Formats: sequence, C-alpha cells, structure tokens
Amino acid sequence: MKLKLSNPYYHIAFWIMVVGILTLVFGRSWGSALNAFYFVIMLTPVVMGTSYLFNFYLVPKFLLTKKYGWFVLYFFYLVVVSLYLEMWVLVLSYMYLANFALHEMGPNSSDTLLLAIVLYLVVFMGSFLVLLKQLADRQKAIEAFTREQEKLKNAFLEIMSNRKLVRLPYDDIVYIESLSDYIAVHTQKMGAVNSKMKISAVEKVLPEHFVRIHRSFIVNIGKVTRFSANELQLGQIELNIGRTYKKEVVEILKTT
Repeated sequence: MKLKLSNPYYHIAFWIMVVGILTLVFGRSWGSALNAFYFVIMLTPVVMGTSYLFNFYLVPKFLLTKKYGWFVLYFFYLVVVSLYLEMWVLVLSYMYLANFALHEMGPNSSDTLLLAIVLYLVVFMGSFLVLLKQLADRQKAIEAFTREQEKLKNAFLEIMSNRKLVRLPYDDIVYIESLSDYIAVHTQKMGAVNSKMKISAVEKVLPEHFVRIHRSFIVNIGKVTRFSANELQLGQIELNIGRTYKKEVVEILKTT
C-alpha cells in the first residue's frame, strides 16, 4: 500500500500552522517571539523530514505490510537521526541566536526531552491527519462502488422514445450523440434511437465504462477499436475527442 501526498496547499497550511504554534510555545520561554520564530524555522526541516519519512515511507512500506521487525528497526534509526539533528539545531541556536550565552536560551528550547516530545507530537499529529484522509478517501471509494453497483443492477438504459419507454442493453450501445435538443443513442442492433433528453442527464445514469469524450459524445469504451490523442474509432465510426476531455480520456483508454 502506498500513501500519496494530497493537495500541496493542505501541506503548506499544515506547516504554517505548526510554525505558528511552536513559535507561541517557545516564544514564552525565550521572551522574544522573533528569536523563537528563528529557532522554530531552524527546527522545522527536522520535523518535516521526520514526519514525511515516518508517515509516507515507514508506515506504508513496513507497518501496513506487517513487516513489524523492520518497522521497529527503521523507526529506531529515525528517532536517533532526528534527535541528532535536533542537537545540531540547539548548537546553531546557541551560536547564532544566543551568542554563545546559554542563559539567553529559553529553558524550553534547551530541554532535549521536551524537543523530542514536541517533534513526535507533530509527527503523530500528521499521522492522525493522514489516517483521517485515508478514511475519507476509502469512504468515497465505497460510495462510488455502491453507486456503480446500483447502476449495474439494471443492465439497460431506459429512455423515452416516440412516447414509449425503450430499454437499451448497455452492451448494445456503441455511443451516444447530442443533437441540439435531443440525443441519439447509437446501438448495434436497433440503430439510432432518439430521445428528448440532455446528454448530461444520461451521463449521470450510465455505468463507468461509458466515457464522455466530447461535449456531444459519450462512448462505450468496450467498443473502441483504435484511438489517438485527438480521435477514436468505433469500428468504422470515427469521433473527435474534445480538448477539455483529451487528457482524462486518453488515460482511461490506455488502462483498458
């Protein structure tokens, strides 16, 4: 299992929040919010590196794959390295922020145990947020699967044509075309069946193997015999792929 980074703006907002909170925490003991901010800025790369290594490498590669021994070993290495880097942050703070005067450094900033606790509180807070994101994504996937199953319960597209209800088997539909104020459903057995519907309304009830390739076309990807970046072929029929749909359509067709 591989955990993927989500929207980068969420990560930026998260780390801005972390910097703000840590600046407030350390600012009280330093007596200077500016010096505390500089200290936190030096500390943040260590916290970020530890957090991303733990949440996006150790957890998916070892913990979630039940390689517990390797997880414990590499987690131990991560703790050692992160604490070593924290000590370097303390040294740099002692040199550049406190001007080699230990009493100028706040007690919170020189307490290595507290720094370790703060570091891994941030790491595990990140883990909690990643877990919430994974649960939300999984719930969305379950809901999408449920909707798809509901669509497939009825293996027919039901439309009104000439004031009659017509049931068209999905497997018989080649493509659907939008023509002004009505649609034409092109089938293999019944030919074109017209209906006073909008193509956007039909798109909502079709299962996932029907793909919108153009503002005027929806195709059954199981009927596609050839495709390029600009068009696809359904037997003897060639249809253009719309510019706004091109990237998504090509990616779908490559995986089928």
